[in-house]
Amino acid sequence: MRPKTLLALLLSGTLLATGCGTGSGSGSSKDESGPVRLLVFGAPEELAAYRTLTEAYRKARPGTDVQLVEASDRKDLLARLATSVAGGAPPDLFLMNYRFYGQFAAKNVVEPLDERIAGSDAIDPADYYPVAMDAFKWGGKQLCLPQNVSSLAVYYNRTLFAKYGVPEPKAGWTWNDMVSTAIAMTRDSRGVPVKGTESEGAAARPTVHGLGIEPSIIRVAPFVWSAGGEIVDDPDKPTRLTLDTPVAREALKNMVDLRQAYGVVPTDEEVEAEDDESRFANGRLAMLMSSRRSTTTFRSITDFEWDVAPLPVYQKQVGVLHSDAYCMTRGAKRKDAAWRFLEFAISAEGQRIIAATGRTVPSHIGVSQSPAFLGPSQPPRSAKVFLDTIPTVRALPTVSTWPEIEDVTYGILENALYRGDRLDDVIRDLDQQTRPLFARGEHG
Repeated sequence: MRPKTLLALLLSGTLLATGCGTGSGSGSSKDESGPVRLLVFGAPEELAAYRTLTEAYRKARPGTDVQLVEASDRKDLLARLATSVAGGAPPDLFLMNYRFYGQFAAKNVVEPLDERIAGSDAIDPADYYPVAMDAFKWGGKQLCLPQNVSSLAVYYNRTLFAKYGVPEPKAGWTWNDMVSTAIAMTRDSRGVPVKGTESEGAAARPTVHGLGIEPSIIRVAPFVWSAGGEIVDDPDKPTRLTLDTPVAREALKNMVDLRQAYGVVPTDEEVEAEDDESRFANGRLAMLMSSRRSTTTFRSITDFEWDVAPLPVYQKQVGVLHSDAYCMTRGAKRKDAAWRFLEFAISAEGQRIIAATGRTVPSHIGVSQSPAFLGPSQPPRSAKVFLDTIPTVRALPTVSTWPEIEDVTYGILENALYRGDRLDDVIRDLDQQTRPLFARGEHG
């Protein structure tokens, strides 16, 4: 089982100890010599996309330079940002998901961008999807500018579906449709369907599993919403989870049943040995629920054809927002130079470049509807699925302790999915262990 991490709590203490990371203060600063430092993380393919963007900036703006500070993963990025702020030498910019930036916004680490936006000829807020822009507002101020607006989609192996004669997922399919499809696609080494978990003690273990899903609150949320429920008591100022309602209980039970009743998702041991993204790329997973960021990795696949489908529905189509933004640190030493790169990266020009790498669903409305994103030359051919979901996408609560809430809920949901913990115990533990975190959290 993945251990519960105390990273977010440690970060909170580090930031508090630094006096809110005030650094050199807000507003414009005199640019010092040296490159703009941009802190990012990602898989090798994602980092290559950011290198492409920074190289394009150097060519478009001779004499400029941007240095990527590459973290190994999200935890490493959060730790590096916190320690660099504490040490008085933060990066000029960092790229972060809206679910995680609140802990830094609450400690006054992030530079508001409203004045710079108002004076910019390159950025018009009306050109960007509001749901992504709004996710990075804190205290009524625009703290960061989003590079992407994505939702979960279901990646699927078209070649495997054709091989086994199973109909491909399509818009409007239901949760039960997805379960039936996953059952049909769970096969042993002979290509024979493996039904339920009872066969896994025998020789006929699945060599292809029907579905990969992360046991997390961000995977549960869209299905609770789709069924007409809520995951918190107040989306603006939440005080507790509301997963004890009948619709939320049903969504939780249905997720657990994927492993416990149907055996269509890999076991915990199998996921530890080979994560779901690698298993899909290696042809041993028929479907995977993931965001747009998986596209850069999957474009290296040569052994089979793949595509994306929308999430299944309960009552209505609802997605969960996945969005990353460029944020400027309040203690940045090269704010003007950092802003010039940020302008480029967020502009139509910059977003076309990064969209071509496959990494993003552009937050710039015009670019998202252009061949730079929708062009059929590279998969997925159904890229429009990501755009079709934007009108129904919902953001998770913006609260400074949300990273800790995700960590705690992940451990509980992981045990439920793989170990089969009693649903009543799961819901009780989710409530009891997250209430103190909500109480301690600050809101944007």
